[in-house]
Amino acid sequence: MSFAFERLEIPDVILVRPTRLGDTRGFFAETFRASAFAAAGIPGAFVQDNLARSGPRVLRGLHFQAPPHPQGKLIQVVRGAVYDVAVDLRRASPTFGRWVGRELSDAEGALLWVPPGFAHGYVVLSDGADFAYKVTAEYRAELDRGVRWDDPTIGVVWPVSEPVLSQRDRALPLLRDLDPPL
Repeated sequence: MSFAFERLEIPDVILVRPTRLGDTRGFFAETFRASAFAAAGIPGAFVQDNLARSGPRVLRGLHFQAPPHPQGKLIQVVRGAVYDVAVDLRRASPTFGRWVGRELSDAEGALLWVPPGFAHGYVVLSDGADFAYKVTAEYRAELDRGVRWDDPTIGVVWPVSEPVLSQRDRALPLLRDLDPPL
């Protein structure tokens, strides 16, 4: 089995395309191999797996876990399609405040690596979606943070009008108001 690794416009965010072996019965694909991912710059020290189910037009994000336990995320859509976004929140980074987005779907099977120091969010493009991801640090409620999905300074162009949002996501701060900053 093999993988194709593509560094996106923000080079630390990596799109991973596993090889699928298929026939009339369906397909098989490896979705993670520690040695191949490490060679591509993606750590294999995942400590927690998560699964989220969302309905159409649901937008979740932009979320991150603050230091000292920031999370890197290896993301895959196992049912449906989403538009997935990563925003660089590393103040010392040359791409601070910039974002990158890609459509992920079960049909394509690509994964996305979002490193620690990034906010992450997605909006469902299909009738529903199941979203699975591995993280590099266990969840800690006291470090759970976010930034507004529609922050004009970041300027994410979401492909859905009138997304379905939680009250929490509606009330997240703007990038300039993050407390504490990363």
